[in-house]
Amino acid sequence: MSEVKISAEPRTEFGKGGARRTRRAGKVPAVLYGHGEKPKHIALPAREFAAAIRKGGANQLFAIEVSDGTQVLALPKAIQRDPIKDTFEHVDLLLVRRGEKVTVEVPVELTGEAAKDTLIVHDHDTLSVTADATKVPDHLEASIDGAVPGVQVTAADVQLPAGVELAADPELPVATVTAAPTAEQLEATLPEVEEAAEEAEAEVGEETAEAPEGVPAEGEPAAEEKTEA
Repeated sequence: MSEVKISAEPRTEFGKGGARRTRRAGKVPAVLYGHGEKPKHIALPAREFAAAIRKGGANQLFAIEVSDGTQVLALPKAIQRDPIKDTFEHVDLLLVRRGEKVTVEVPVELTGEAAKDTLIVHDHDTLSVTADATKVPDHLEASIDGAVPGVQVTAADVQLPAGVELAADPELPVATVTAAPTAEQLEATLPEVEEAAEEAEAEVGEETAEAPEGVPAEGEPAAEEKTEA
C-alpha cells in the first residue's frame, strides 16, 4: 500500500470543547504515539484524511508532516466515527518505521461463486496478519468458487501476499457454505414466525394496559407537561 502525504498542525486545546472546535474548523483531532515517545496531539485536515481512508482503507499508511517540523510515518490504530454524520471524531495513529513489522486486522473479500442453491455465511470479515509497516495489504482474498454445502473456508485458505504472515489461528472460520432452504422448509417455519410475532404483540399490549396512570408505557411518547401562563 502506498503512503499518503498529509499535513498536520499541533493541537493545544484538549477535552470535548477543544475537540469540537477542531472539528468545526474542518479538522480531525488525532494523537500520535508509539516507540516509547510522548504522545503528540495533532489536527488533520478532515477532507484529505477522509479521502485517503476511503481509498486505502483503515490501514492506510500516512507520511505526516507537522507544521512544527515533525515528519513521521503512522498507521491508524483506532478511528472514531460519528454514526449519524459518518464523519471522523478522533484518530489514534501508531508511529511506525520503514522495515518494521506490525500486526493489523485486514479485510477479507470472498471471490468466485459457490455452487447453485447455497448460502454463504461470512464468519469473519477481517484477519490478523503481520507485515512490513509500509506493505500492509488493503485486503485479502479467499475463494469460494464452486464451493458446495458443508465446505468451510478457514484462515489457512486465505491467499497471503509475499511478505505477509498469518497472525490469526489457521483454523479460524472465514466463510461457511450451507444449502439454501427449500420453499417447503420456509413454509414449514412460517407458523413459528407468526406465533412469535403474536406473542410479542401480546406482551406489548399487556405492558400498555398495566402502565400506571400518567406514566407512558414502553415505546409510547411521554405526554407534554402543561405550564401555567
